[in-house]
Amino acid sequence: MSSSYGKNIRMTIFGQSHSPAIGMTLEGIPAGKKIDMEKLSAFLDRRAPGKNAFSTPRKEADAPEFLCGIKDDVTVGTPITAIIRNTNTRSSDYDILKNIPRPGHADYTGYIKYGEDRDFTGGGHFSGRLTAPMCIAGGMILQLLGEQNIRIYSHIRSIGDINDTSEYTEEDLKKVKDKEFPVVSDARGEKMKELIANRKAEGDSVGGIVECVIYGLPAGLGDPMFDGMENKLAQIVFGIPAVKGLEFGNGFEAAKLPGSENNDAFCIKDGKVETVTNNCGGILGGITNGMPLIFRAAFKPTPSIAKEQKSIRLDTKEETTLIVPGRHDPCIVPRAVPVVEAAAAIAVYDAYLEG
Repeated sequence: MSSSYGKNIRMTIFGQSHSPAIGMTLEGIPAGKKIDMEKLSAFLDRRAPGKNAFSTPRKEADAPEFLCGIKDDVTVGTPITAIIRNTNTRSSDYDILKNIPRPGHADYTGYIKYGEDRDFTGGGHFSGRLTAPMCIAGGMILQLLGEQNIRIYSHIRSIGDINDTSEYTEEDLKKVKDKEFPVVSDARGEKMKELIANRKAEGDSVGGIVECVIYGLPAGLGDPMFDGMENKLAQIVFGIPAVKGLEFGNGFEAAKLPGSENNDAFCIKDGKVETVTNNCGGILGGITNGMPLIFRAAFKPTPSIAKEQKSIRLDTKEETTLIVPGRHDPCIVPRAVPVVEAAAAIAVYDAYLEG
């Protein structure tokens, strides 16, 4: 099972949704780095479940316990291991799923891959719960990148067909992290919340898009072909459950434009090379060009819904129907915003260490 990421740093995630604990080991962090634990806790709290009407009712403190690698809040240069204890599991909710896989979920493919002994409760190792340890690693690395004046922000770009504003400044994005609903435009956010509430009332769910912007990156990070910044980001972002699409800069819209419109003309600003536009999203040939790096990740609707769905019985190979039990987010996008920031931080720091 591939649960590790990184070249110059190495993050390994372990545990299952309903195991006694989940956690991560992070290798390659230099000694002597001070970690602000209050900032880390605040970052993890943005992802934590059970806080509002548009997230799962499952409540978990998501308080990390550091087992090694940090002493008196300072890194010691050895691998850092931290766990989060699972305290509010209801595994019996999932008994029916041992034999009847949920449509749209990894229950069936997990059964094919790992057989009868797989841990299917709460989604097992496929669960979005496993993004909590990723946020431990990413939350620490965000602080280390901040020392280099590299800033990473994310916001909800859209829920269903309702879009956040595309006109914003870095200061606007900075304010998003303090909002319960992470959008730039609060008015559009209210419409998104209404859509989520409507889908929930129908026993259904809805997906959306998270946009991430990275400021302060130097030009020259990444390599062409198979080790470019798009490659590094794609590998870790697709490690976030429910991500089904990824685009950089103009993304798929670029396919509709002539080169004369999509190309970013070069200019000199305050003695530095910049581009007039940023349709490439800050990456050319897999290498950062010094402009803000912009990407968007598309999240599918939560597959666990209260509506009746068609499925099968694995033992008898007969068709049946299923109403999914348990506690689930009607829309995972709001809680995914800090996860995307964490993933981006890990990828960027890995590239930054390589230079």
